[in-house]
Amino acid sequence: MENLLTEAELSFKKDVREFVNKELMPHVEEWESRKEYAKESVKKIADYGLFGIMVPPEYGGLGGTVTEYLIASIEIARASVSLASIFGSPAGIFTDAILNFGTEEQKKKYVPAVISGDMIACFAVTEPAAGSDAANIATTATRDGDEWILNGAKAFITAGDVGDVVLVFATVDKSLGTRGITAFLVEKGTPGFTVGKVEELLGLHASSAAELFFRDCRVPASAVVGEEGKGLRIAFASLDLGRIHVAGQAIGLAEAALEATLTYTADREQFGRPIGNFQGVQWMLADMSVMVDAANLLALRAARMADAGKDYGAAAAKAKLYAAESAADVARKAVQLHGGYGCTRDMPVERYYRDAKLIEIYEGTNEIHRAVIARSLRS
Repeated sequence: MENLLTEAELSFKKDVREFVNKELMPHVEEWESRKEYAKESVKKIADYGLFGIMVPPEYGGLGGTVTEYLIASIEIARASVSLASIFGSPAGIFTDAILNFGTEEQKKKYVPAVISGDMIACFAVTEPAAGSDAANIATTATRDGDEWILNGAKAFITAGDVGDVVLVFATVDKSLGTRGITAFLVEKGTPGFTVGKVEELLGLHASSAAELFFRDCRVPASAVVGEEGKGLRIAFASLDLGRIHVAGQAIGLAEAALEATLTYTADREQFGRPIGNFQGVQWMLADMSVMVDAANLLALRAARMADAGKDYGAAAAKAKLYAAESAADVARKAVQLHGGYGCTRDMPVERYYRDAKLIEIYEGTNEIHRAVIARSLRS
């Protein structure tokens, strides 16, 4: 990938890697072992300016590119996919939605606060009965004068238990189908807004995923983001960006797994020589390297298309699909080549293996991405 990056991008990548190695990597195992959202990482990432990577300078950001967002996602995921997950929403889908569809008042109130780390932001689409089928959202919003009353539940919301502001998608009229879905900003402490169960997930132990409940939760009309009934468009536009980010998570994990395995197979000896000298092992390592490079190329193409203002939905779906499946395969091979030690918590490849499975599911399952790609072939 390095050969395809500009000098400025290579310099940015070097700087981010140094930041990750110095400020995040030393704490990863401690944060992962606690099995709770690593709030300490929020301040570190915010202070370095990465939450504002794509935010215009007038709102306190760096005014960077989607390609730089991808680079940062990869570098943080090399340390921990949990931390990359924490990075993703405030740097990407939440701020992207507000900047592209919010009012000037909303932009000034939320964007600087989120990228500075003063507010933790959440993006709430998924529901118990509306995962892949986002159009099946059942959370309702009923107009009452100058207010909206929200009722419903959300599930698996990243940072839901610690979030200060949530972008919630609800339907104003179920009979309208997708044309009734509308986006609302709801702040922590709003009466009727509560947090439910925090899920115990297979991986991503330094992040969190929680249930959110809305029971006669009143928000002002000014809480609506974009046009009434255009919420699904906002969600899908932001999720295309999110898929590039999650592809970056997968790539960072796969790169870390490959590097750990190269080191281990060079040091581990059996039958009088390093196991990396055996052809069967070498071929597995070669396959892992090919998958990492191919995933990098697909993700970089999607990011370049986004930066060029082109329709990148299908490209993002391809990048996320291939990178996720590659990460799972690379992590599986990494555990296999570490042998029994790969199944212990002493080796990071055990964590990579668990995290890789989740990457195949969130931000659109692999099956949904295949459907998106197939649909693009007919258009």
